[in-house]
Amino acid sequence: MFPIRSLISSKTLSLRQFSSSTTPQVLRPGDILRQSRLFTEEDVTQYSKVSHDSNPLHTDPVAARDVGFEGPLVHGMLVASLFPRIISSHFPGAVYVSQSLNFKFPVYIGDHITGEVEATHLRENKNRYLAKFKTRCLKNGELLVIEGEATAMLPTLTFEEEQCKEC
Repeated sequence: MFPIRSLISSKTLSLRQFSSSTTPQVLRPGDILRQSRLFTEEDVTQYSKVSHDSNPLHTDPVAARDVGFEGPLVHGMLVASLFPRIISSHFPGAVYVSQSLNFKFPVYIGDHITGEVEATHLRENKNRYLAKFKTRCLKNGELLVIEGEATAMLPTLTFEEEQCKEC
């Protein structure tokens, strides 16, 4: 189900990375935007209610352990919700167009997850910009738990870092 071990390379150090400043920036290919979050039991409960996903792997520790997990899992789609959150917090008015996801490792309640979107291709499209991103979530700063790609229509390529007040 999940590979034995998958770590993300530290080669991103040469890329422009943003996590907290208030200086206006222009998005370029290679730029990485990130936000972190710790998922709580309340997050999982609320997501279960709104999504109608009542799989006991998310709420019942015994059911989760019976199939080989350490405990209840955070919904993969809840974890992946970091990607549109990152994009929209830096580019209010962005339209999320597509997302592909590969789930590598489980995420448990209380895990510290950092979501990253790396701009890979930018193209002007009328008065907006079509942006493609490599997406990934890391557990505890190193273990790759989700990877994929996203596409979004951005109203501009200029943004101020830390648009998100809750991040």
